Amino acid sequence: MTYLIHFIGVMIAMFIADVCWAYYFIKIEERKSLHAAIWGSAIYICGAFTVTSYIDDKTFIIAAVIGSFFGTYATIEYKKKKEKL
Repeated sequence: MTYLIHFIGVMIAMFIADVCWAYYFIKIEERKSLHAAIWGSAIYICGAFTVTSYIDDKTFIIAAVIGSFFGTYATIEYKKKKEKL
């Protein structure tokens, strides 16, 4: 796998992981245990890929930070727009 594709893959994985984190907390707040458990499992899958990536190459931490920032930001903005409707 080329470096750039791997870098982008880590960004996407962290983006998805942070979306999952946001929905995980939302489902916990709603007391929906099955939904929260599914989101928690998705967090683990994305996190495992990310961690194994930056163990080998520390520059992938930058990709993880970028992906996590935009994942949380996009999720909250989406929820705000959805609640306005």
